[in-house]
Amino acid sequence: MPTRYVGLDLAAQDRRTGLAVLREEDPGSGALVLEEARTGVDDALIAQRPRGAGKVGVDVPVGWPRRFVELLAAQATGTLAPPGSTGDEWRRGLAMRETDRAVHARTGLTPLSVSTDRIAHPALRWAGIEARLREEGIDVARDGNGRICEVYPAAALRRWGMPHRGYKGTGGRAARRGLVEALGGRFPGLDWAGHDAACVEEDDVLDAVIAALMAREVARGRAVPPPDPLREIALVEGWIWLPA
Repeated sequence: MPTRYVGLDLAAQDRRTGLAVLREEDPGSGALVLEEARTGVDDALIAQRPRGAGKVGVDVPVGWPRRFVELLAAQATGTLAPPGSTGDEWRRGLAMRETDRAVHARTGLTPLSVSTDRIAHPALRWAGIEARLREEGIDVARDGNGRICEVYPAAALRRWGMPHRGYKGTGGRAARRGLVEALGGRFPGLDWAGHDAACVEEDDVLDAVIAALMAREVARGRAVPPPDPLREIALVEGWIWLPA
């Protein structure tokens, strides 16, 4: 039976949400077919695709910093102990997850803060989708050891030695064309099946394809798992999987 890998570039709105599905007939051959690559994806379709997938790469924070969650609970109940300082270091501990720090250490890139940036809007959407998938019996463990794994396309591109900036928006079309060629070189068995044009046209589609490729890398053991000291907190906050 073929294995399918799903990539999801989740936005707050359906029209900006990218979805990609890769089919692998024979794991030994390296051959991959891009079955689906599109935007305009609603919650129902997002919840459907993981059912038959080997792994799903999700480009969105799947959890919040534990200290931030604890602060909200304490503040809501009026039990927050006064901190020694409300300076930069204290706020940084509330804004960044352990995986965000790990990504920065490995790549020099700093993921958007799910606590303080607009990335929180698609993250809220994911929280609802995660609950739906869990209800259907799909393992949505946030450390990536279930069906779902969190990915970060720009960081994956950087680890692969490819341009990771300047490919977004209408002005990034030429850069996206170059990335399609570069990805074809890194994954020579990849058959774009005519979807390369959509990847050049829309960065959300290209990010979804990168997310699907990363899902395959995670499934194949070619990505960096959370280290033992961070496994417990990764189950709460999530873990961004990078190419090994």
